[in-house]
Amino acid sequence: MLTEIVLRERLQQMIDNKTKPLGALGRLEEIAVQAGLIQNTLTPEIKHPHIVVFAADHGIAATGSVNPYPQAVTAQMVLNFLAGGAAINVFCRQHRLGLSVVDAGVNFDFDGTAGGGSSPNLISHKIGYGTRNYLEGSAMTAGELGKALEAGRSVVRDLAAKGCDCIGFGEMGIGNTSSASLIMSYVTGIPVEECAGRGTGASDEQLEKKREVLRQTFRLHLPAIAANPDAMTILEHVGGFEIAMMTGAFLQAAEARMVILVDGFIATSALLLARLIRENVQAFCIFSHTSGESGHARMLEYLDAEPLLDLRMRLGEGTGAAMAYPLVKSALAFLREMASFDTAGVSKAE
Repeated sequence: MLTEIVLRERLQQMIDNKTKPLGALGRLEEIAVQAGLIQNTLTPEIKHPHIVVFAADHGIAATGSVNPYPQAVTAQMVLNFLAGGAAINVFCRQHRLGLSVVDAGVNFDFDGTAGGGSSPNLISHKIGYGTRNYLEGSAMTAGELGKALEAGRSVVRDLAAKGCDCIGFGEMGIGNTSSASLIMSYVTGIPVEECAGRGTGASDEQLEKKREVLRQTFRLHLPAIAANPDAMTILEHVGGFEIAMMTGAFLQAAEARMVILVDGFIATSALLLARLIRENVQAFCIFSHTSGESGHARMLEYLDAEPLLDLRMRLGEGTGAAMAYPLVKSALAFLREMASFDTAGVSKAE
């Protein structure tokens, strides 16, 4: 096994000797080096990519104070995923990405539902029927959190056993931008009202109400989190089951040395937490896009991350990761297949 320094140097030498001016393929060259380091090879390749969408409900959403859409939309969208009708289904079919949907804690029973419990794409790890309302107390217990983290890890372990080498995480959960905003604020120190955006299309009036609720929530849980500002405490107090599972999934994917495609605002909030547990998890991550959700750009700035795309998307579901995947494939293809100056008989610049 080559050391990271030697491997990086050799990958860069290979890239610089391709039939092109130095640096002419821009970010694709950076991706090729990163993927080579992740897979510890001079010929990185992705053969079995997969998107996992984690879905769960949030107790705060039942109050209608932070979301214009009713909580029932979470389950309705999961059924849409399983029927193949959502944007993530379209993009996964187009780019030949595997897709799994995890019931992390949706307030609905999918067993026996047409297109639900019988679907091979549905993985059931239901921790509960949504988290508790974090305006009244902690969102989840320590026991529920432990189960959620392990469930996220187990999903990735199972995919790794089937050969998955590249993974992206998406989510669905009415109210989860609020949870992500609180997580972002606690981790980065940015005021929570500056972290919160419109989510699923809030009006100006709804957005201001959402921000006030989040200010109340932030103050309520601040003493406990300030006393123990780790990922577990933050998740227990204001997290969602799907965010907790994604946190575990990020950690397991890094341990499995997968190329990880980071989606938007909520997925990046889970990465913020995973970094508190294992700092080097970010080395395995390629940031797919800048979400149109207002706090995401500041999250990326905090992480010193430069995403591949900026399409003003804010859908979630892993759609940004699916859209960035072809760029990653192109980066690895040029590294493996493009001729060098020597093999092509092309003169180098003097």
